[in-house]
Amino acid sequence: MTERFKKSASPAAISTEVTSLGWLSEAESLGGAPVAELLAHGKKWLATRHMAPGSPSRDEAREAGRRLALTHAAGAAFFGAAPPGLPAEDAVLAELPSPVVEEPTYASWGPFFAALRLAPHMDQAQNAGCFDTDQADRLWRVIDRIAEGDFDAEQPQAVRDARTRAVAEAGQPPAARLHGDLWGGNIVWAQEGTHVVGTLIDPSAHGGHAETDLAELAVFGSPHLEDTIAGYQEASALADGWQERVPIHQLHMLLVHVVKFGEGYVPWTVGLANGFA
Repeated sequence: MTERFKKSASPAAISTEVTSLGWLSEAESLGGAPVAELLAHGKKWLATRHMAPGSPSRDEAREAGRRLALTHAAGAAFFGAAPPGLPAEDAVLAELPSPVVEEPTYASWGPFFAALRLAPHMDQAQNAGCFDTDQADRLWRVIDRIAEGDFDAEQPQAVRDARTRAVAEAGQPPAARLHGDLWGGNIVWAQEGTHVVGTLIDPSAHGGHAETDLAELAVFGSPHLEDTIAGYQEASALADGWQERVPIHQLHMLLVHVVKFGEGYVPWTVGLANGFA
């Protein structure tokens, strides 16, 4: 009998994860990153195949980067697109709303990221009194700069190369197929025979900028992260200046942590923003 890992969550969280796993699995079939195998699910639960943990070598971490690049290159129709079958009102991340749109709305990455990934959580954190007036003002200045496109950059090469003709004809910029919550704990380094394979779990997938997944992977660290990035670059070169944009992309995950876990994450979040306000 196949060993299972079973989890319970809200219907929206289960809907988000089930559709996200399916969408990312499509990318896996094209050479993308391995994804947790969904065995069964109900309205408030799901079960995936149990994975034995392993410790990756530098080469295995590098391979994980190459395969993540191909997941991103599988693409999305537009910024903010949800996995097929996920109603917009069900899209969540860590049981918090994770807004998506049902049709193209944003002509570039900055307005999308500011409106759907930063402003909702900033509003929640501010309403909860997590930031003082000066801190909130600085963070909103950065969000405004993002919305104005100050940090827009090209997608990695493979995402641009793989853009479908239909998307190009619709006038939409290339969007990457993101995991959407890619901190280090959402990669299981699974022992598969003699190899350790970086396997994606707990996604909140959507169309976005590939640099977001990579930046969020660095928030709490990941084994041999520099090798993962090197492998990614081998498969899909990142745009110049990507290192300087890392804090901008990390603001989303840190604002989520402020909302979920409180003021302990405030200094970190404000510190990231200080260099851009």
